[in-house]
Amino acid sequence: MTEKVGVLGKKTSRRTDVERIVETPLPTVYGKFRAYGYLDHERGDEQVALVHGDLEAEGVLTRLHSECLTGDAFGSRHCECGAQLATALRQVADAGSGVVVYLRGHEGRGIGLLAKLRAMALQAEGLDTVEANLALGLPVDARDYGAAARILDDLGVRSVRLMSNNPRKREALVRHGIRVAEQVPLLIPPCESNITYLRTKRERLDHHLPHLDAMAHVPS
Repeated sequence: MTEKVGVLGKKTSRRTDVERIVETPLPTVYGKFRAYGYLDHERGDEQVALVHGDLEAEGVLTRLHSECLTGDAFGSRHCECGAQLATALRQVADAGSGVVVYLRGHEGRGIGLLAKLRAMALQAEGLDTVEANLALGLPVDARDYGAAARILDDLGVRSVRLMSNNPRKREALVRHGIRVAEQVPLLIPPCESNITYLRTKRERLDHHLPHLDAMAHVPS
């Protein structure tokens, strides 16, 4: 297998099931990043990692962010995804280095956009997020983090400080050979529209959300 030359004249990684296709500067409102574009040949998903600063091999501040069109692009308050993405990018820039891996194919914890909207409609009728997925005959969480681990490996990252409240992300990275030196909480203040969703994530999906204990009343 041979190496390819990217648009910046740099060699890309060797062809694997997750192949680096391109690297380009990406200035953002949070700071200057480099966007690394990957193709997951196994699943057909196009993935991107946003890198700020020079990555070290150990203890890299890292966010694995599951695609959420409603939250990331439309500012939905049904979840905290958009705020988590913005906070992660800001914290990486403030730290001087780090990476945010944006994971396509993870919409609705892996069930897809239309199925997620159907599940949200059931939640509006009183089901929680777990019950809604099951009522549709869908898995509660179908996400796979193998591509994320291979992207981190391609970037030379051996261990991470993982920005996540989800223990399953940590467990998945460890299974795929990435050491998690620390799990960094990414706690977003809840609102009236997402407090039930967040409590379900804590009580039924084991997310670490200690800040909810102090939220007897939440803003609308």
